[in-house]
Amino acid sequence: MNAPTTAKAQAQEKTAPAKLDIEAVRQDFPILASHAYGKPLVYLDNAASAQKPMQVTQKMTDCINQHYANVHRGLHYLSNQATEAFENVREVVQHFLNARDKREIIFTSGATDAINLVAQSFAAPRLVAGDEIILSVMEHHSNIVPWHFLRERQGVVLKWVPMGADGAFDFAAYERLITPKTKLIAMTQMSNALGTIPPMQKIIRLAHDKNIPVLVDGCQGAVHMPTNVQELDCDFYVFAGHKLYGPTGIGILYGKLEHLEDMRPYRGGGEMISEVTQDKITYADLPHRFEAGTPPIVEVVGLGAALEYVTDLGQDAIATHEADIFAYAMELLKEIKPLKLFGTAQPKGSIISFGAENIHPHDLATIIDREGVAVRAGHHCAQPLMTHLGVSATARASFALYNTRQEAESLAAAIDKALAFFK
Repeated sequence: MNAPTTAKAQAQEKTAPAKLDIEAVRQDFPILASHAYGKPLVYLDNAASAQKPMQVTQKMTDCINQHYANVHRGLHYLSNQATEAFENVREVVQHFLNARDKREIIFTSGATDAINLVAQSFAAPRLVAGDEIILSVMEHHSNIVPWHFLRERQGVVLKWVPMGADGAFDFAAYERLITPKTKLIAMTQMSNALGTIPPMQKIIRLAHDKNIPVLVDGCQGAVHMPTNVQELDCDFYVFAGHKLYGPTGIGILYGKLEHLEDMRPYRGGGEMISEVTQDKITYADLPHRFEAGTPPIVEVVGLGAALEYVTDLGQDAIATHEADIFAYAMELLKEIKPLKLFGTAQPKGSIISFGAENIHPHDLATIIDREGVAVRAGHHCAQPLMTHLGVSATARASFALYNTRQEAESLAAAIDKALAFFK
């Protein structure tokens, strides 16, 4: 019998060491064998969106080709099959986050949608003019704009936690910002632009000591570190499927049951109701009262496959591998003297933001791209952070479970070539 060749199969071998077989992993991602401009593709734009393993795409294809139907409302065989597959993913997410109850898991169209749900269903009815929400300058726009809506429409005050010159979260400043008017804290678990990891448990503990609820943006954190929402004790947690090796169009909101039970529905339509008459409506039980309309059935199935894939490989093994690649890349880039690295404070995820004096990051990234290395350049949906750094944009390389040391070397070589081009 042939030895297993897939990453999933090898990860399931009980005698296997707690490390990734990177060659087997890469075989699960056919796109990594492709070329850009005649050169082997080096994909380092994972913080924006990660590639998908065959296990995910095949599961989605099977869903479409073999047991597709609308969920919940039908009594026929295919509908029952689809409903079972759909609802099983809710339990997969529950276990992935270690939530207490599967009713605490809400399917959304993405992390942005999940944050907006909390803003409109939880915060808006509770906050009045002068009430305060604390954010950090590292937040993604998705964790800024929904709160600006409350500032514009209800007079809510937004307060900002700064960071140190090295990108470190300023906990002392955070502590000083809290007042009796602070009603909510919304904070990233890991900066998408810098990789900075704020001390989330400490942040939440201080907030809860003052009876302030906390929303955690886990779009990067859920990808790069094991997350236990009961251990964190966060009130809300969101993440996006497409950054976690799953499809676009699907995100997750975790909310403590007591909060969700007390929140008004966010959208109206089918599925989120129990009864509708000409005179009144009654809402469905959790979690469906927050899932109006036909859900993203195939995307949910794909998300479940992605989470199972990551779980089978082992999140600790993934984190160890990424830390090694990231540390090696940092060593290489630090040797490139004209290069400026932004956000070097530890602890830090596998994201490197960089730039060079008198070279626009877009130009830098364009030359790097011609070497087959995909990085992102811009403000990374983090304009307050760019303002804080005193730049308009940065270039960003972000690593994933399938990246290698050789690819880190390709990045360094491409940056060298780009810098030489602009001399």
